[in-house]
Amino acid sequence: MKVLAGLGNPGSRYGGSRHNAGFWVVDCLAKRWNISCSQKKFHSLVGETRAAGEKVLLVKPQTFMNRSGQGVAAAAEYFGVEGEDILVVVDDLDLPPGAIRLRPKGSAGGHNGIKDVIRHLGHQEFPRLRVGIGSAPERVDPADYVLTRPTDDERKLLDEAVERAADAAETWIESGIQRAMALYNRKLHNGALPE
Repeated sequence: MKVLAGLGNPGSRYGGSRHNAGFWVVDCLAKRWNISCSQKKFHSLVGETRAAGEKVLLVKPQTFMNRSGQGVAAAAEYFGVEGEDILVVVDDLDLPPGAIRLRPKGSAGGHNGIKDVIRHLGHQEFPRLRVGIGSAPERVDPADYVLTRPTDDERKLLDEAVERAADAAETWIESGIQRAMALYNRKLHNGALPE
């Protein structure tokens, strides 16, 4: 079984904010798979299906970003899912809008949602998929910036990135993290290379 958790903040106030890129990817997959991600369980909204022969649980924690680990860990524990079978999808200030990047494991990289998932799981041995939202403008607090809505031009890039992130997540389910990284950790059309 695979657990695919997209992190964000619940409620209409935050729905369109950059910090909710993880939710957008989960919603994209739910739409592709024609399932609802609306069952309340594990402090989250969840949806269950089969994809590429695997049972998959989509998870959108409803405890706000900084406490996302509670829902992810509860779902993983209930189903006995190991770290390598948990993909966490988040926004990333260090990647330009439109970029995505997969990693098989590692530190939180300054992301409070990932930090809380690590705290609740008790390890950092789980893959993560980051969706670039671009860095905060000069003299704008990053904590405020992530809660704002992207411009129309940025939103177009982000919508494309969300589709690619959903493709990458499906590749991870079917073929594993290394294959997904080989296909999706590539240069963008503008020449930028996510590190």
